Amino acid sequence: MGSHIQVTFFIWFKIIFCVLVIASQVDGQDVSQQLNVTLITGAITKGAVCLDGTPGGYYFAKGFGDGINSWMIFLPGGGWCNSTEACLKKRYSERLGSNKNVPPKTLGYFQSQNKSINPDFYNWNLVEIRYCDGASFMADVEAVNPETKLYLRGRRIFDSVIEELMSTQGMSNAENALLIGTSAGGLATILNCDRFHSFLPGTCRVKCISDSGFFIRAEHLRKAQDNAIYYFRNTVLFHELAEFLPNSCTQRLAPELCFFPENVVNDIRTPLFLLNSDFDRYQISTLVVPNSPNEVGWNDCTKNYSTLPSCTDNQQQLIIDFQTTFLKILEKLDDNPSRGLFITSCYEHDFIYKIPYWQGTPTLQNKTIQQAVGDWYFERSSVLLIDTQNLYPINCNVTVGIHLRVSRCMARAMNTKTETVDRLNSMQLEKEYLLPVVQEMNSLLTEVSIMDRNYMFNR
Repeated sequence: MGSHIQVTFFIWFKIIFCVLVIASQVDGQDVSQQLNVTLITGAITKGAVCLDGTPGGYYFAKGFGDGINSWMIFLPGGGWCNSTEACLKKRYSERLGSNKNVPPKTLGYFQSQNKSINPDFYNWNLVEIRYCDGASFMADVEAVNPETKLYLRGRRIFDSVIEELMSTQGMSNAENALLIGTSAGGLATILNCDRFHSFLPGTCRVKCISDSGFFIRAEHLRKAQDNAIYYFRNTVLFHELAEFLPNSCTQRLAPELCFFPENVVNDIRTPLFLLNSDFDRYQISTLVVPNSPNEVGWNDCTKNYSTLPSCTDNQQQLIIDFQTTFLKILEKLDDNPSRGLFITSCYEHDFIYKIPYWQGTPTLQNKTIQQAVGDWYFERSSVLLIDTQNLYPINCNVTVGIHLRVSRCMARAMNTKTETVDRLNSMQLEKEYLLPVVQEMNSLLTEVSIMDRNYMFNR
């Protein structure tokens, strides 16, 4: 009876441990790293404040070893607000318009200090600037409406954080620096890339990565309204961004057009890496609007990959045409040897924060995103990868793969049952038994970490 209990305990311990490891991968977080927010020193005096007037802030993890003079600055996403009503809504959001009651932050996998997860940047100084301004860290409006009490000061937050890191945390000695952002933060990365470079020493290697920040106007998209231009025009006007957008663009185009990366990327001097889907889920579901009044159900059918089959034939064709338009815009970019590209066909928006995307699917030419980013930054190879094989959106969500891994892990654990019983019956416990168990656990963990690395689910 006792042997049976021990057998059951050890088997289920393995299974539960496997599931917990996998669950931590699904969550996309390094649970060992919890960071508290640091409010900018003198933020109120500087005017470096969120929409509601609370001080701007950032999360910071100190680098170590040979990464002590290397810096990763992350700009998170969260959309924009382009009207008083929309910005007031964000103002009262503690996540996107305020730094009241800010909870501790768990690092994403691209920020992980675990070398096996993040081999190229694991020991760098890590900074994440809180996004609470609604305009991709671009606005700097001095006047504050006494009725709405909205502060439009994202540019000051960005500048103040960088200046504070330079003066108090040793960033003035930076040898490597990377500005990286997702979605609205990815757009912020593009628009602030050269300015970020200007803060740093001339000897520093500075590069920028935009994840899902290459928003296109898609003005010639058939059967669709030119909707993105109206959305971005209102954002530029409300936040008075014209004077802060790249001069190289505003000298030849209307300011709202200079909020689109396609019109500014060619003028960026700092090396830039574009990570994006040519079936960008957010752009398709939110910024693309069919022009036919009879096109009902667009928002519902484009919500996620599983709902795409419910789109009408015309709606599915519009999605396919979006990819064609996206790729044509990419083709018009100049041939900059310092630029990197990783363009997948996943029906997804934002990639770097979850380990299934960071180290698993999608892959292009057998490279994961983590490998592609590292190879490009450290110039181990050029990275110009575009998925030209898939003419339809593909499902890169690995939820199904996780279930498979759990099943396989459980099966493997159960397969050790006979061996375990034999060892218990022969009383070969303690060191003789525990060592193989530890080895088996390591084997299971290794299997979980590498399994399905190139796994992709096609429709």
